[in-house]
Amino acid sequence: MEKFAPGAARRINPLETPNWDALVTSHPDFSFFHGAAWARVLAETYGFVPQYFFSGDENAPESLLPLMEVDSWLTGKRGIALPFTDECAPLCTDKKSFEKLFQEAVEFGKSRGWKYLELRGGRNFFAPEIPASLEFYGHSLDLDADENLMFGQMESSARRAVRKAEKDGVTVEILQSLDAMKDFYSLQCLTRKKHGLPPQPFDFFVNIHRHILSENRGLIAVASHRGRKIAASVYFFLGGRAIYKFGASDAAAQHLRGTNLVMWAAMKWLSRNGLKALHLGRTSIANDGLRRFKLNLGAHEEKIEYVKFDLRQNRFVTEVDGVSGWHNQVFRALPVCLSRAAGKVLYKHWA
Repeated sequence: MEKFAPGAARRINPLETPNWDALVTSHPDFSFFHGAAWARVLAETYGFVPQYFFSGDENAPESLLPLMEVDSWLTGKRGIALPFTDECAPLCTDKKSFEKLFQEAVEFGKSRGWKYLELRGGRNFFAPEIPASLEFYGHSLDLDADENLMFGQMESSARRAVRKAEKDGVTVEILQSLDAMKDFYSLQCLTRKKHGLPPQPFDFFVNIHRHILSENRGLIAVASHRGRKIAASVYFFLGGRAIYKFGASDAAAQHLRGTNLVMWAAMKWLSRNGLKALHLGRTSIANDGLRRFKLNLGAHEEKIEYVKFDLRQNRFVTEVDGVSGWHNQVFRALPVCLSRAAGKVLYKHWA
C-alpha cells in the first residue's frame, strides 16, 4: 500500500490489500463486517464492487467508510455500507475525519450515477437534525468464561427453555462443514417461507462456507432431536468479537426449544474459544417476539440507525422498513422450489 498525505482520502479495495483484517481490527469499533471475508462473499456472490474510502496508511489507519457499489438494471446503481449487513458503521476518529470521507463518497457516487448512498450505522457522525432513514434494535452480549455466571444472567424463561430442550433429548453440534450448511439452508428455506420471504440463493451460503467457515471465522450450531434437524444458527467472528447472523428452525418442532439450546451452545463454544462479545444482529422495531428472545439472553439493547442520502436530490431521506407487505402473502403461498428460484433472481437487486 502506497503512502498518502495525512488525512487524504482515497478509495481502497480490501480484497487487494494485504493484512486488511489487521488494519481494521486496530480500530476500537470494528466488527466482523468490516473484514475482508465478508467483502469477498458479497463480491463473489452478487458481483458487488468494493468502493471503500480510507484515510491514513497501513501503519497508521485513521478512518474508513466501507461501501459497495450495487449496479442493478432493476433497482438502479447505488452505494451501500454494506449490502445484506445488519450494521457496518464508519470507523472514524471524529466527525471531521468522517465528513471528509463522506463528501468524497458523495462526489464519487455522483460521478458513477448512483441514486443514493446508504450507511447502515454511523448516524452519530451526522448533525442531530439529520433523520435516520430506518431504525432497528441492536443487541449484544458480553461472553464470560464463567458459564454459570453467563447462564445466570439469562432471564428465567430462557434458562427454563434450555433445560427443557436438554431434558427432551435435543442435542447441538458445533460444525463448520458444507453438509452442515446444507442442513441449515433446508431449515432456512422453511423459516423464510413462514415469514413470507424468499431465501437467499444457496451460492451465497456456499461462499460463506468457503470464505468464512473454512477459514475458521464462523460456525454453524445445529440442533437435532431423534436424528431430525430442528434448528440451526450461523455465527461469524473476527478479532475476539462474534455476530449471530442467521437463524432458522422447523416450526413443527418449536415446542422442543431447539433455538434456545442452539444459542446457549454457541455462547458456550464462543466463550471457550476466546471470544469476548457476541452481537445478536438487528431486529425490526415491530418484531417484539425476536426482541424479547434476545433480551431474555441478558443482552444489552441499543438503536441501530441507517442514513440514506439521495444523490439526485442532494438531501437525506427516510423510508419504511419493507420487511412486511403484500409480498409476504405471495411467498408464503409459493412452493419452496419456486421461492428459491425467485430469491436467486431477486437478491442481487435488493441488496
